[in-house]
Amino acid sequence: MAYETFEKIEGVIQSVNRGDSCCSMMISLISNSNIVNVVVSGDTTIIDNVRLRAGLRVAVFYDANLPTPAVYPPQYRAEIITTLRRGQQVMLAYFDENLVSVDNSLQLNIGPMTNVVTMNGQPYTCTPENSELLVYYTNTTFSIPAMTTPQKIIVMCQY
Repeated sequence: MAYETFEKIEGVIQSVNRGDSCCSMMISLISNSNIVNVVVSGDTTIIDNVRLRAGLRVAVFYDANLPTPAVYPPQYRAEIITTLRRGQQVMLAYFDENLVSVDNSLQLNIGPMTNVVTMNGQPYTCTPENSELLVYYTNTTFSIPAMTTPQKIIVMCQY
């Protein structure tokens, strides 16, 4: 799957309601003091299979190339949803052989406590260079690119 067209929305879930079918739901997020609606289908990947509920802080990734209805509040179809802890950030990007993101905004320093796994939570036994990565981190340096030692890396393996 091509993740380069994915955009991120971070926010706190305000409500979870049934969607258009029994296999979908609509979540409303408060993001930067605005409400955003997100459609969660059976195809949406929810990291760690967390049950979505009001009050959870989440990051939602959607494909910006897909059409979206011209409604207010904005409504997007979620491709990936992950929960975030207090102060935690997440980035989905391609990282090169030096573990620098393609937009040159983040460089990874993998430490002994960095958990590197595949999408289904299994240990990733290779080095994660030159891959699409979902990176969880808190502190960064003020350098360009910012450097961080991530807490967790999910390698978006291509099958």
